[in-house]
Amino acid sequence: MNAMLETPELPAVFDGVKLAAVAAVLYVIVRCLNLKSPTAPPDLYFQDSGLSRFLLKSCPLLTKEYIPPLIWGKSGHIQTALYGKMGRVRSPHPYGHRKFITMSDGATSTFDLFEPVAEHCVGDDITMVICPGIANHSEKQYIRTFVDYAQKNGYRCAVLNHLGALPNIELTSPRMFTYGCTWEFGAMVNYIKKTYPLTQLVVVGFSLGGNIVCKYLGETQANQDKVLCCVSVCQGYSALRAQETFMQWDQCRRFYNFLMADNMKKIILSHRQALFGDHVKKPQTLEDSDLSRLYMATSLMQIDDNVMRKFHGYNSLKEYYEEESCMRYLHRIYVPLMLVNAADDPLVHESLLSIPKSLSEKRENVMFVLPLHGGHLGFFEGSMLLPEPLTWMDKLVVEYANAICQWERSKLQCAEAEQVEAGLE
Repeated sequence: MNAMLETPELPAVFDGVKLAAVAAVLYVIVRCLNLKSPTAPPDLYFQDSGLSRFLLKSCPLLTKEYIPPLIWGKSGHIQTALYGKMGRVRSPHPYGHRKFITMSDGATSTFDLFEPVAEHCVGDDITMVICPGIANHSEKQYIRTFVDYAQKNGYRCAVLNHLGALPNIELTSPRMFTYGCTWEFGAMVNYIKKTYPLTQLVVVGFSLGGNIVCKYLGETQANQDKVLCCVSVCQGYSALRAQETFMQWDQCRRFYNFLMADNMKKIILSHRQALFGDHVKKPQTLEDSDLSRLYMATSLMQIDDNVMRKFHGYNSLKEYYEEESCMRYLHRIYVPLMLVNAADDPLVHESLLSIPKSLSEKRENVMFVLPLHGGHLGFFEGSMLLPEPLTWMDKLVVEYANAICQWERSKLQCAEAEQVEAGLE
């Protein structure tokens, strides 16, 4: 009895346990949200040249620190998750016209065309030809937000809808979009060139779209005709090198892989009649048994191996990834090229970033931009909790495009002045 009465220290022990638990929770929150990470200007990799010096003067976002929302913005996972779930906040609804193009194999490609709502800063006719991310299209919120901002800065925008991505557009051939097929994007660009013969092009690709646009430009020199510049955001450059990292649990990449594979399965199965129906003349390598394997797939690599590569007759997954990746085409791009990735992108392993770094060390037309934060296509900005409608990425792409247009205009003016002086002599 006396012993029981002599234990007044128990409440103090319980308080200590509570304090330890709170401290542990706070520690986990700080670590998970990466709150101790500093904000800084993006790391820039480029060759010293007249173009790079002009860009540093004309693009303040390249030298200003990118400040994400204070509470959660330093977490690449949260930025990526918010982009994937929410897209953007207060997303506008730009008005466009849907165009249809029949491809040589009977596929029906579509893109949406948005006219500018203001005059461009240099007064020229400029069209942004935009390729969205995997299974995306012009109705995605991040695309709508970017298009609306580009329109207000004087750009006409053409946005490719990946083959099979729009739920209300049926497939008219046994083929969907693949990792590096440039046919539909090339058809859209050719349409713009023919319809607007005086326009100049700014090429923009997001994630998988970045791979497609860079591959398209590098496939042939003619594809760079009338192109002022190219911007690629959050791509992985080499699917072959990325496939191993995408199967690892580090940074939860295996989990993201599963989620994206599940989404791809849903899209493919929504077109099962067009792809696997009895009346369909399927590619020789695509068999009905591949449909059963598709149901069992838990990764993008399994889907690519069993279905996607067979649309174009590749013999193996290795061959498919080697041929479809833009890595082998990047050195053939001669127009100004800005490559943007986030250091905390959980989908793109840091080892893949050696590709743009190495390229920027060899080519004067290439600038690689690497902010500390942003996740995968997030790049949200805001003071504390709520993000702003426009992202750092939206503003950077338009700012860079404006600078390139001014650079080209100044070169043209210099050339005209030299011609006048030569005539006077």
